[in-house]
Amino acid sequence: MGGQAVIVYGGAEFSRDIDFAVAVSPGNLDRLSAALRDLKAEPIYFPPLSADVLQRGHACHYRCLAAGLHRLRIDLMSVMRGADPFLKLWSRRNVMRLPGAGSVPVMSLPDLVRVKKTQRDKDWPMIRRMVDADMVRAGARGPAARVRFWLRELRTPEHLIELTARHPVEARRMAGKRKAVARALQGDQRGVAAELRKEEDRERAADRRYWAPLRAELERWRLERRSPKLVPRRNSRGTAP
Repeated sequence: MGGQAVIVYGGAEFSRDIDFAVAVSPGNLDRLSAALRDLKAEPIYFPPLSADVLQRGHACHYRCLAAGLHRLRIDLMSVMRGADPFLKLWSRRNVMRLPGAGSVPVMSLPDLVRVKKTQRDKDWPMIRRMVDADMVRAGARGPAARVRFWLRELRTPEHLIELTARHPVEARRMAGKRKAVARALQGDQRGVAAELRKEEDRERAADRRYWAPLRAELERWRLERRSPKLVPRRNSRGTAP
C-alpha cells in the first residue's frame, strides 16, 4: 500500500518509503520482527511496534540500515480509516510481478483509493491519476463492476463526463448516490468540479476527526513515559515520534 503501490497502478508518484498493511497475529508479528532485524531496521517514531498499537490504528515507522537499502523507511499499519479488516483486504489483493522483486502482493486499486482519502494534500492527485490511468488503459470499457468503480471514484471532470456519456444507464443509477455524476450527466464541467471539491473537503474533515483521538492517545502515552528523547515531532500521518 502507499506511494509504491500508487506507482504500480500508474499514479507516477515518486516515493522514498514503503508502506505495508500487516496482519496482526502472534506468528505474523514474530515473522515481521525477524524481517525487520534482517533489514537492520530501527524504530524512528513513537510508539514501538506491538499488536495493541497496530490494532488501535496507529502506524509504526522504521529506518532500514542494512547495506544497499540507502536508509529506506518502512511504515507499518493494520487498521485504516474506512478500510475493511486486513483479511478482506488480503483476499482482494493483486499480485504483481516486478523486475528484480518477483511476485509482490499489492492492495487492490479500490481499497488503495479508499485508504488514500486523507487530509494530506499529496494523496488527492494520486487518487485522480490512478483512477484516470485505470480507465484510460481499459478505454472506458469494462465489466459493470469496473464501470461502477470509475463512476464512484473518478476525479477528473472531463473523464467523468465522458464516462457518463458512454454508460448512461449505469450513470443514472449512480447519480442519486454521487452528485458529481449527476452533474456529469448534464455535461456541466464546472458543476462536476465543484462537487468533487465538496467530496474532498468532507473526506479531509472525516480524516481529521479520525486522527484526533489517536493523536491525543499518543500524546498521553508520551507524557506517561516522561522521556526527553520522545518529544514529538508531527509527521504527515498525524502520528508522532
